[in-house]
Amino acid sequence: MSAPRKGLWWKGVAVAAAVACAVPASAPASAARRSAPVTVPPLAWRPCADAPGFSCATARVPLDHLRPDGRTIELAVIRRRATDPDRRVGSLFFNPGGPGNAAAGTAALPAAYGLFPRELRERFDIVSWDPRGVGRSTAVRCFRSAEEFTAWAERVPDGFPVGAREQKAWTSAFAELGRLCERRAPTLLRHVSTADTARDLDLLRRAVGDRKLSYLGVSYGTFLGATYANLFPRKVRAMVLDGNVDPVRWVRMNPELPTELRQTADTGSARTLSRFLELCGRTTRDRCAFSAGTP
Repeated sequence: MSAPRKGLWWKGVAVAAAVACAVPASAPASAARRSAPVTVPPLAWRPCADAPGFSCATARVPLDHLRPDGRTIELAVIRRRATDPDRRVGSLFFNPGGPGNAAAGTAALPAAYGLFPRELRERFDIVSWDPRGVGRSTAVRCFRSAEEFTAWAERVPDGFPVGAREQKAWTSAFAELGRLCERRAPTLLRHVSTADTARDLDLLRRAVGDRKLSYLGVSYGTFLGATYANLFPRKVRAMVLDGNVDPVRWVRMNPELPTELRQTADTGSARTLSRFLELCGRTTRDRCAFSAGTP
């Protein structure tokens, strides 16, 4: 769900410059209890070492947004400048989905940049970042070494667990993973949430000098965008949410389930495949190579 999908996600991008997003405001009371004003992080842009044509920077943001004068963490940020600066509108922030390592914008943006329509590349700086806990930002590290990770991964069934034995091994392994992560990064994990990331995004918006946010979110990025719009409804300029995550299912279902299972993508995919095979079987092999001549 997290990787940019050529031919799907970019179709909504072209309207990012024009579509206004109206989402009801429901900011939690805690947002008003900040003990001190938040300092906008300065961004010292430099050429990215492994992404020619892109600039990279590091933003320092509060670990706890309710205590903005306390400990800070780092966010890795990446940008490609507008190719027609005389017609530049501002910055377009891109979140590729996830959450997890697939949400690392410093890797996803260079890979997806060519899919953005020319008009957007001309008029917007395209910006992304690695959310807190992920990638090159201050990250949750659950293992002390690659060898320790490999030893853990070898006990996990390859692919989706089938049968009671594999399911038990799968569940046991990921329960252990949770304990390892909690043991090694307890403080950081308490502040790795969508609301925290939305507040980070608002600081990044201010850091690049935009009065309001232009945003493209894919998959989980749609839930992040919706959260931002509810926390900061007057700071949204335009927003495209592509491949929407159901916010009710995301919040209310078992938090131990991955995104796909919270969205019942497994059963939806099974129904879609069954329907495809049924239609395929009704036609001839010259029209569908999988056909055996009967549904």
